[in-house]
Amino acid sequence: MEQNRADTFLRLIQRSQRGRLKLYLGYCAGVGKTYQMLLEARRLRAQGIDAAVGIVETHGRPETEALLENLDIIPRRSLSYRGIEITEMDIDAILARRPSVVLVDELAHANVPGSRNAKRYQDVEEILAAGIHVISTLNIQHLESLYETVEQATGVKVRERVPDKVVLQADQLVNVDIATEDLLQRLKEGKVYLTGKAESALSNFFREDNLEQLRELTLREVAAQIDLSRRSPTEEDAVASPDQVMACLSSRTENSAALLRYASRIAGRLNRNWYAVYVQRLTETPETVEAGIQRKMSNTLTLAQQLGATVFMYKGDDPVATILHFAREYRVGHIVIGNSGRKQPLWQRLLGRRSMIERLIQESRGMTIVVADLRHAAEQQQKDEAGGYLSDLRKHLFSRSDRKRQRDERDAPIFHANVLLWNEVLEKEAAIRQLLEAICVTHATIPFDYAWRAILEREKQGATFIGEEIAIPHARLEGLAAPVLAIGVSKLGIIDTASGNTAAIMFLMLSPIDRPDSHVKLLGQISKMASDDQWRSAVSRAATQIEVMQIVRQWLADRKA
Repeated sequence: MEQNRADTFLRLIQRSQRGRLKLYLGYCAGVGKTYQMLLEARRLRAQGIDAAVGIVETHGRPETEALLENLDIIPRRSLSYRGIEITEMDIDAILARRPSVVLVDELAHANVPGSRNAKRYQDVEEILAAGIHVISTLNIQHLESLYETVEQATGVKVRERVPDKVVLQADQLVNVDIATEDLLQRLKEGKVYLTGKAESALSNFFREDNLEQLRELTLREVAAQIDLSRRSPTEEDAVASPDQVMACLSSRTENSAALLRYASRIAGRLNRNWYAVYVQRLTETPETVEAGIQRKMSNTLTLAQQLGATVFMYKGDDPVATILHFAREYRVGHIVIGNSGRKQPLWQRLLGRRSMIERLIQESRGMTIVVADLRHAAEQQQKDEAGGYLSDLRKHLFSRSDRKRQRDERDAPIFHANVLLWNEVLEKEAAIRQLLEAICVTHATIPFDYAWRAILEREKQGATFIGEEIAIPHARLEGLAAPVLAIGVSKLGIIDTASGNTAAIMFLMLSPIDRPDSHVKLLGQISKMASDDQWRSAVSRAATQIEVMQIVRQWLADRKA
């Protein structure tokens, strides 16, 4: 107990030397997080406090850009990535300037490869450690422990995520909230994204049901954080209370990441410490366990630490006894374990053998056993992991349903393309920029600067205008999981002043650099579509983005028939 008190005092000393973190939390882009952050910076400056801008993304919003006037903006650092210049926040410049408060927008941002830290939140931790206060912004869908919840609610896989511990350590959490109807109206008026992108956003992520789900999650999270700060038990209370949480892991645990996030949420609601306990059987050694399973467990334990768990590793042939021994020693009140869905063979039951979950329930005393049903997620994970084997098998067993599924996967970039309509004459680069911005709305992991420069570099190699009606600017990017596509239609034409070429329809195509086959296949599909006179004529007459997508999807359906 004396040691615990000494550790607590040491943490208080270390905490007093760190900067403070204030976080503006919202449920979606456009609710006003950056706007409120800049208003606060101006108030601080008016009170004589040295507040500077480390990095702020205005996304072309005039009202937000106006608030940057008269603020001290620390220049960004320019990095070269694959021959393309990209700007990121300059940590060294911030540490040398040492403002009292620095503004850091978009906490979940992934830095360009080659940066000092992989994630922006790691930059913020470094700034806080230097004693500089930080004001930042975050959308609720980027919270690590909510990954499965957000995917189930909205159907969107969020790639850029922030560990829960970063939010839990925030000194102030401010909810920036507006009604979903007001946000949708702002989007339609062009106050969230530049003109021409509203309908694309409305038909994708900015659907009313998605926004309502995210808004509810945000309100719950803020309420939970307020409750935690109000209760705020001391370290001694936390150690003395038998309410700690543990998550049980093994090399056979299915969908370990989802299990850890679930345990993290429970620990957060209880405001208690939590542990990730990995029990390895005595027969499992580096020589007997597959390399893939070892990598998976390594990644799982790393995630557990990011979520704020203390990780323990044990060996034993009786996992239940090991788990219960740990639980009693560390005063655990809640044991979280996954349900694989596997049934015990009848002959084992006839011999009186019980499943691991049954033993935990029967042999534990004074503990709550939480069985998380993660079978659906585990089944999907197994399908993904079996992809390599199945691709070989399909060479020999190739049914009609297999062919249909493969056609659906092949058509996905076209089927889910972003669409923009223009009723004006556009310069080629302006059209490309607007299409790329539309893609970045629905694919947040694509760095705009990187993609923009890659496209321009490709354009220098040769014109992408085909005939008098079609343009297909494209680029291959590193870090992209699958091809993405945007379609732009101009009633008055798209012009390349350098060459004099014009087009009525533009396809902007981005594909993974490590998958040249996907690039060629998608380019072939687009060429077939663009060569169809009836399709071009129908698209040119379309009055809305939705009508364009209906024409595109009908063309795909007719081709499959």
